[in-house]
Amino acid sequence: MSFSFDTKNELCRLPVQKLCCARAEAYGILLYCNTFSSTEVRIITENPNFAARLPKLFRRAFNLQFDRQPEPEAPGKLVFQITERKKLDHIINLLGYDPRQNLVLHINFGLLEEECCRASFLRGVFFAGGSITDPLKRYHLELTTSHLQANRELEVLLRECGYPPKSLSRSGSFITYFKQSDQIEDFLTLIGAPVAAMKIMSAKLEKDLRNSVNRRLNCDNANLDKTVEAAREQLEGIRKLQAAGLLEQLPDKLQLTAALRLENPELTLAELAEEFDPPVTKSCLNHRMRKLMELARGL
Repeated sequence: MSFSFDTKNELCRLPVQKLCCARAEAYGILLYCNTFSSTEVRIITENPNFAARLPKLFRRAFNLQFDRQPEPEAPGKLVFQITERKKLDHIINLLGYDPRQNLVLHINFGLLEEECCRASFLRGVFFAGGSITDPLKRYHLELTTSHLQANRELEVLLRECGYPPKSLSRSGSFITYFKQSDQIEDFLTLIGAPVAAMKIMSAKLEKDLRNSVNRRLNCDNANLDKTVEAAREQLEGIRKLQAAGLLEQLPDKLQLTAALRLENPELTLAELAEEFDPPVTKSCLNHRMRKLMELARGL
């Protein structure tokens, strides 16, 4: 199951109750479904839960039945269709359009004055034209329609709700989309999918934690590489002094430092400082090492 499929299943569990909200949800579905014209309504889905919701929703919203609908438990694509002119005129009239004129689809904001109706309308839009990417991969929610004016007005509606989206056109379709995780979370919560919103929050926390661990590991690896390189240079310098017969001429403290480094090539400077008896500070040992390296470079 995809994340979109699971999210729509969560939305399908919401009851169909208030008439105004049922009509607003059906309105969103019609504007973003496969076909909505003065001659036909055609809604195609592969989600059986959404298919079970549609007849109840349209009965509540418009007091009518589909002319064609799939058999229960039918596999594959499920097609819902209305072609009877009387039913189509009834829907068009209830949504505030004139059945006698060419149907130019735009959003009738008069049907969306209440906050609950706006949320229901956006839920319908998501049902019919929405998709959302698995948040463990990336954050992306889009709403796709073939109606330019509806797309433009949806963007206005979303901005009024506090979720400024982005828009693009692709292969004759008009797309409104979000790429910010917090905007997607808020949108899903508004339309009635808080569980899906929480999954996005959890995925974001998991990604942040993983990135933090990776950064720390990369930092630790970089520090380890520096430690290994520094130890290698120290060993080379000490061996140069040893080969030149100068090591025995150095003060006892420097001789002891060189001997301990040769015996413990894998230790960090802090760990090597603990090997002295009594232990010395890292700063003190660093000073001695610099002195040895200066002498070696002088050769």
